Amino acid sequence: SYMSIQNWKLERVLPWLLVAGGIIGIICSLFLVYDQIQIWENPHYVPACSLNPIVNCGTVINSKQGDILGIPAPFFGLLAFPVLATIGVVLLAGAKLPRWFWLGLELGAMGGLAFALWLFWLSLYRVHALCPFCLGVDVVIYTLFWYITQYNLKAGHIILPAKLQGAGQFVRKHHLDILILWFLLVAVFILKHFWYYYGQYF
Repeated sequence: SYMSIQNWKLERVLPWLLVAGGIIGIICSLFLVYDQIQIWENPHYVPACSLNPIVNCGTVINSKQGDILGIPAPFFGLLAFPVLATIGVVLLAGAKLPRWFWLGLELGAMGGLAFALWLFWLSLYRVHALCPFCLGVDVVIYTLFWYITQYNLKAGHIILPAKLQGAGQFVRKHHLDILILWFLLVAVFILKHFWYYYGQYF
């Protein structure tokens, strides 16, 4: 039930989230890398996920906004997501990781979140097209960042100032509500920006 989901024991669920998120991220990144290579070989190649003018992987892949130092973003995904999946497996095997590791993972998750938000903003307001696999990666990054942070707060790896303790407890109690609200907010931004296209269906 919904309440039982709200009361998950995070230390048990987080390893599975890391494994599942890592695998989903790898799959999405592989599809994007495959399409990128096909486009390099044939500029007229149309990816299977180019469904309409808005949901169009080809437009996103052909844009230069997603390149970092000339390297397409999906290649970074092929580096990062196997690491996350491996951490999940290590935790499932019973490993107890030190605080410095968790803080390093938190910094990595924050960097991934900033990167994902930047690419989403570029996709929405500069490229004016969306890629389903990129959105899949976004969902993984948002979720993993959220629950890595939740775990670090719960385990005491991140210690909030006294004035923020109440806010921290509220966030931990309503973790799923806040995550769902975040996804709804993202959907609203997408729908609002592309209303000129999708509005005809309402």
